[in-house]
Formats: sequence, C-alpha cells, structure tokens
Amino acid sequence: MIYGLKRCTNLLLASCAGAIAFGAQANDTIPSGFSKMPEFRIGAEISGGRVIGTNEFLRGDNTRLKAIKSTLGGAVRADFTFNPDSREGILYRGLYQGLGIAPSTYFADELLGNPVSLYVYQGAPIVHFNRNLWLGYEWQFGAAFGWKHCDINSYDYNYNRSVSTSVTAHIGLGLKLHYSITDRWQLSLGVGAIHYSNGNTSWPNAGVNTIGANIGVVYLLNPQKETDADNRALEKEADKHRWYYDIMAYGAWRKRAVVVGETEQAQLCPGKFGVLGLQFAPSYKLNRFVSIGPALDMQWDESAGLAPYWVDGSWDENIKFQRPPFGKQISIGASAHAELTMPIFSVNAGIGVNIINPKGDKRFYQSLTLKTFVTKNVYLNVGYRLGDFKDPQNLMLGVGVRL
Repeated sequence: MIYGLKRCTNLLLASCAGAIAFGAQANDTIPSGFSKMPEFRIGAEISGGRVIGTNEFLRGDNTRLKAIKSTLGGAVRADFTFNPDSREGILYRGLYQGLGIAPSTYFADELLGNPVSLYVYQGAPIVHFNRNLWLGYEWQFGAAFGWKHCDINSYDYNYNRSVSTSVTAHIGLGLKLHYSITDRWQLSLGVGAIHYSNGNTSWPNAGVNTIGANIGVVYLLNPQKETDADNRALEKEADKHRWYYDIMAYGAWRKRAVVVGETEQAQLCPGKFGVLGLQFAPSYKLNRFVSIGPALDMQWDESAGLAPYWVDGSWDENIKFQRPPFGKQISIGASAHAELTMPIFSVNAGIGVNIINPKGDKRFYQSLTLKTFVTKNVYLNVGYRLGDFKDPQNLMLGVGVRL
C-alpha cells in the first residue's frame, strides 16, 4: 500500500513535469502552451478546521477516551499561470496549478500522528467582482505521509479504525476569495473539505474527513499584464461542440469482507485481491470547460462473488473459499459522466449501474477520477470507486488514450 501510494504520487509529479515540457503546437499565430514564459508564484497558507466524527475512534472510542475534534495545518506552495498572450492564457484566464507541501496536526499525536501531505492542485476563477477581487474553486490531490496508523502487529496497537496505513490519499476541494493587493502580492481566504483514505487497499479504512477555513498569501515572481486584444474568434473555436472518446485501462488491489454462515457476520478475508478494469467513454464537449457523456464500464474483481464459494467451517484468519468461475467475478455497467476539462488536468465524476453484477456487490456505483495529460492524447488516471455513495470499492490507477 505504502509503495503504491508513493508510486501514485511520483506518477502525478512526473506527469506534471512532462506536461510542462510538452506544448501542443497551435494551428495559427497565437503561441501555445509553454512557448511563452508562464507567470510563476510562491505562497503560504494557514488552515484550521473541524474533524468530522465519522467513526467511533474519532468520536472518543480510543485510548485517550476523548473525541478528536480539531485540526491545524500550514502549507508552502509553488504554482504557475499561463502567459496571458498564450492560447491557454487567453482561454483559461486566471487558471493556476502547482505543488504544495502541508504538515498538519490533530492535537492527538499518539493517536493519529502529524501527517505531511504532498499534493498537486489547480484552481480557477468562477466570478470576478472587479479587477482585483474574484471568487474561485480549487481542488487538491496527493498523498499524506506519516500517520499513526492501526497495526495489529505493533506493540503500541491503538485500535485506530480511521487509518490503517502510514500513507493515505489526500483529496481536497474548496472555494477561495482572492484579492490582489499590488501587482506582486495577493491574499486569499477560503473554505474547504479534505478527505484522507487509503482507497480500500487496507483495513480498517474509515478515513479522516475535515472541514475548515484557510488564509493565504501569494507572491508573483514575474507578474505579467493581460492584453486587451480581441480573441473572440479563438474563444468561439474553443467552445465548439464536438465528440471525443476516452479508452482507459486501470488496475488496483483491495481488501474484502464477506458475509458468510447462518449468523451473516462479515468476515475480513486475509490478503489482498487484484482488480482490473476497462472503460470506454464517449464525451460531448459543451464548451472549453465542461464535457458530458455515457461510459461502458467493465471490471474484474478477484474478491467478487466469494460468498457462495465459502468453505463451510472456516473462519477468521483461516477462512477459505473455492475459486469462483471467472465470469462470476466480472461486472459490466453503464454510467453517466461530467468532466471539468482544463489544461494538463481533467476531473471526472460518474454515476452508474451494473447490468451484470457479481453476487453480493453493489449494483449502484460512483467514481471520481483525476486525469493528468502527459501528451495531448495520453493521460494517467488516478481515481476511486464507491458503491451507494458510501461503501469503498477500489482505486482506479491506470492510463488512457483520448481520440
């Protein structure tokens, strides 16, 4: 699990570097991508918030017998915006993306530790109130390192039902109010939520969820002024409706609890199980920012459909199953998707239902994925799949092609 999340983080960082090195050539006189110097920025944030008591451990069923309610953190960040005279700078004004390092505390070091997050982020304006003040969104995706986690083999095992690995995913989403004090200095004030989870690759996996506020300052290293050129023709071309097609293959590993026997008690299966998936997703481009469309989802899960093949009388660490037929572990579903399409990154959310479904699995499923484009048509995919909006299923770590 630890090596997998580290590998995932490295892929994200490498893909960012690849995207910066990559610049699609424009088909007219407007420079594209990084052919003109971007505007670079550095900044810092302080954040505080409340820990949502989503499980007994956080609510006080721990060795301190006290609820874990508060969190405090900081972040050092570096990002860039596209040159305002470039194609991306014209079409996505105010868009920024970069890397952040964020230590945090929950005032319960012996229970949760003091994790440090490393994440990529991207944000953009939603509405401008005037030249200096605007409201925007920001998402974050990365990994949090250094959790005090549940380890049943450890001498100081602390029954942590929230975190079972030292490394988890870090997923954040928020709104920010930005104000330009001078050409070089900006302030921000925001609200947001962060979810920490290991993607069901280890149990227990109740996760940690926080909501809170943040205040930040940004310094522009090389501020660049926007021009007043008429770019309506370029914007009209970028907003043209059209279809495109994504083909994506992914894999992961997961834990599984299976309900067996007359008592119908869920038994945690030892070991980890492989997952392989394939998705074909036609998407209709509404404008340069948003696309929607259906998808055909196929997935094989080594842990699916085990209950009917339980070996009677086997329990706990010695629980055994006969191997189900291959066809009994395949799901085929149809889903609807909406995608926020930006340079380098796209964020995709989907809701679907399985037409063919292994016995015991949820038919209704959801997915949230981040696509990082390393070339114009090839992307890395990092995502998460749920059942009924609450039951963790598996990660979606893969590669895709856009046609």
